[in-house]
Amino acid sequence: MLRGVTLLGDYANTVRCPFCHFRDSKVTDSRANDDGIRRRRQCIACGERFTTVETVQLSTVQVVKKDGRREDFNREKLLAGFRKACEKRNISVSQLELLAADIEARIVSDGRPEVPSTFVGELAMDALRKLDHIAYIRFASVYRAFTDIESLKEAVEALESGRVPTAEEKSLQLALPADDPDPGRPRLLHDAGSRQFAESVS
Repeated sequence: MLRGVTLLGDYANTVRCPFCHFRDSKVTDSRANDDGIRRRRQCIACGERFTTVETVQLSTVQVVKKDGRREDFNREKLLAGFRKACEKRNISVSQLELLAADIEARIVSDGRPEVPSTFVGELAMDALRKLDHIAYIRFASVYRAFTDIESLKEAVEALESGRVPTAEEKSLQLALPADDPDPGRPRLLHDAGSRQFAESVS
């Protein structure tokens, strides 16, 4: 019986079989598409067939975190945030992968060796706003760390009125965040999963 799996990532000519874990396989077919180069492979040991997708690795860009730490841009980390925001929405994995690839291409084409994590976050919010409003609000509520119900209402109203600034517009707004004008208002509580989600994009 012919079985198959799709593996995403960068692979050398020698690929471990996902079924028996043998270290070598032979290529039976190769085709180029928008995802990269799809190769049908057959394990030399067990004979099972599977598919790999080989993609070009773009130049590494450093992302500067809010606390000053630096790390390489990680598309998978961005995808994890997208998946969390899009849970139970009618959005395919391929749509999210395309969003992440577009954001990576924009960051690399910008030409800067370092970009602030806030810029990456705003690009992600731009993409989700155009894709799905519920996913956008989920992402925004955690990424922007809404502290009360009013902040959430303001975000929804801005979305409905079309007053949401783009990532480029946001990058020009260098003012520091204002203090909470009314610390007595009820605050939104974020669970551990939400905090982990926020960390993935901040």
